[in-house]
Amino acid sequence: MTLVRTLLELPELRLRLRAGGDLLDNEVSRIYVTELPDPSRYLARGELVLSGLLWWRDAGDAEPFVAALARAGCAALAASGADTGGIPDELVRACERHRLPLLEVPADLSFAVITERVVLALAAESGGARKRLLSAAADNATLTALLQQGAAELGADCWVRSATGRVVAASTPAPPRQRSVVRVGGRHAIPWSLVVDARLGPGAAEVADELAGLVGLARSREDEVRAARMRVAEPLLALLASSGGSAAELTTAFAATGLPPDTELRVLVARTPGSRRAAEVLGELLAEHPEPVFVGRPGSGDDEAYALVALARPWPADWAATAEHALSALGGGRVLIGTGGPATVAGLRGASEEARHAVVAAARSDDRVAVVSGEQIGPHRLLLAGAPDELRLALRQRMLGPLLDHPDLLHTVRVFLERSGSPARAAKVLHVHVNTLRYRIARAGELLGADLSDFRTQVDLYLALSVEN
Repeated sequence: MTLVRTLLELPELRLRLRAGGDLLDNEVSRIYVTELPDPSRYLARGELVLSGLLWWRDAGDAEPFVAALARAGCAALAASGADTGGIPDELVRACERHRLPLLEVPADLSFAVITERVVLALAAESGGARKRLLSAAADNATLTALLQQGAAELGADCWVRSATGRVVAASTPAPPRQRSVVRVGGRHAIPWSLVVDARLGPGAAEVADELAGLVGLARSREDEVRAARMRVAEPLLALLASSGGSAAELTTAFAATGLPPDTELRVLVARTPGSRRAAEVLGELLAEHPEPVFVGRPGSGDDEAYALVALARPWPADWAATAEHALSALGGGRVLIGTGGPATVAGLRGASEEARHAVVAAARSDDRVAVVSGEQIGPHRLLLAGAPDELRLALRQRMLGPLLDHPDLLHTVRVFLERSGSPARAAKVLHVHVNTLRYRIARAGELLGADLSDFRTQVDLYLALSVEN
């Protein structure tokens, strides 16, 4: 990078340090010439400001000028006293007070020469940094190594962060400090960003753009490697998605994954209606899972994807809530996920059915992002989730039809069944006498033409009430 001390070391410029000797490591990002008494609106951080001091007329003029440069974070002031009989002492004092390096320009040196030389230095530095980054990328450096090289060139820590907030890679273990953000290119449903702990001047911005581009290329390479690794599981995912194939075919397809036969797995199903990002969503959620993961789109569309997740340790109890929180940061349409299992290969088909039913249950919620585990819903709800809407509505109408016009009786029946058919417990909840409760249940039975004390009738009614929910 180009520093103030770099300019002092250029013999052809013959610059003389007048103030700020302890600030020579300030980084110069661009150059700006001004004769305005207050150039505040035109200044930018890291600028080397050139001035012939035409704005200086009387005592006190230096203070507001230097204060404006200091507030903007300028790297230094290079001033010529050719028209003022030398550098005014008050300018030197103001620069010392505001901690701004002051360089005196020889009276016979044109500002055009200084500008040309500084621009060349900035371009050379930027070009050198880009070449070193390209060299690191050509050597197939890891994403972390690439960021470390970028951090060295920019003089600031760097992170790559996904749209869910996940830190993909970093040049340091420290959490991201977001001072500048550069979007990483590529056609991905879940974009990445390069976060740099520095405000970027023009030269540094070019380096950061180059780094972001190389990160995008590294991501594309990783995508290709991951896709090749996932192909071994394609036949197994296709069998699970279609619910077809014999047990022998399932076992053979499972063996292709290279996992031991007794491996426990979770099955995940993701649906992103109207969006081609289901597989990428699952890949994002499982990116840091320590065990083997296989993600694929075994169906006909890109809005549904399956994942098989090997488990060497218990599945986190809060996984669903954590996943929902992460995905809530994504824009766009709905994201629905269902999970099933755990199960070994012998129970894998059942786990996939459970996951499919769970994702249907997720779709019935009003939430834009919904993650449902088969363990979160009772078996009766899991069964209902897998039933077609027409069948569910027919069940509701057949079992509850006469009660649908009597909401008070419908509520009484619901409370009665939720209290295991106990009149005393139901009456207590409803704050009525137990005889009143019995009368209401008898009346409901008359309307339904059914005996509400019969266990099988109670099960059928409870299923129908669950459909209503």
